Amino acid sequence: MLTVPADRDRRRAFAALATVQLTFGLFPVFGKLAMAPGGFSPAAVGAWRMGFGAAVLGAVAWGLHGRAFWAALRSDPGRLLVASVLGVSANMLLYLEGLKRSSANEATLVMCLIPVFTFSIAALAGQEMLRPARAGGILVALAGASALFWAQDRAIAREHLAGNLLMALNALSYAGYFVWTRPLLRRHPPLVVIAWVFVLSLPAAIWIATRHQVLPSTVSAQAAWSLAFVLVFPTVLAYVLNLYALKHVPASTAAVFIYTQPIVTVLASAAILSEPPTRGVLVAAALVFLGIWLVVRPQPQTTLPIRRMGSER
Repeated sequence: MLTVPADRDRRRAFAALATVQLTFGLFPVFGKLAMAPGGFSPAAVGAWRMGFGAAVLGAVAWGLHGRAFWAALRSDPGRLLVASVLGVSANMLLYLEGLKRSSANEATLVMCLIPVFTFSIAALAGQEMLRPARAGGILVALAGASALFWAQDRAIAREHLAGNLLMALNALSYAGYFVWTRPLLRRHPPLVVIAWVFVLSLPAAIWIATRHQVLPSTVSAQAAWSLAFVLVFPTVLAYVLNLYALKHVPASTAAVFIYTQPIVTVLASAAILSEPPTRGVLVAAALVFLGIWLVVRPQPQTTLPIRRMGSER
């Protein structure tokens, strides 16, 4: 009798994880649509995400955790502010500016480097042990990411160079965010930390709003609905569902679901954007997945906290 609720929670957690990966897999596609001609600039999309995420996640975290919500800010204002820069303001702008200049397929592959970068930074900080297999995995994954340049059609590689480099910087920034926030997640509820990371990005959103037209006078219906998708699903719902799932299944299980994101992106890009995967994308995908597997596979007497990371951006 006691196993029935646990089984039900596990099934719900699997459904939540599947929804999260579907959401993040579709994010590059709808992001491209939101920033298409007749739509929003990358900075405007970033400002909308910061403002919407701060309002919704802040209200939910305050309502659920009350005093703990304010206690987090009082005890760790500096660390939360740095986390906000690394995890939201700089991270979002780099990603969106990069996505505007690249393809959805290439974007999802570059984002797969987040767990690899996270482990690399954690190893340099002394939080993880750097074993030979993992070091090799980092090199293989980086070689895979570079395939977007050397295995790609030269014209496409040149056209997408700036965008892919910006998204690589985004992945590095987000990896730094994960390592930086680990002490915060041990002291405060995860939802509280995520909420403050968004709330503290509001000055950046306001600054963007004073310099960019965040609400153009004429916006296509496609761009408006695409922005709405970006705000509701990858900005808010995915964060909440991921936290729910991690309460009921191991982080290693959640990591398996993360690898479905590129599949969703490739299929959606072909169907919606008429953007089939190129040779460079396929070569990069094979090497990146091999490198990630070498980095995140279980190691003797070693924990892998980065496995719960990488699905949020």
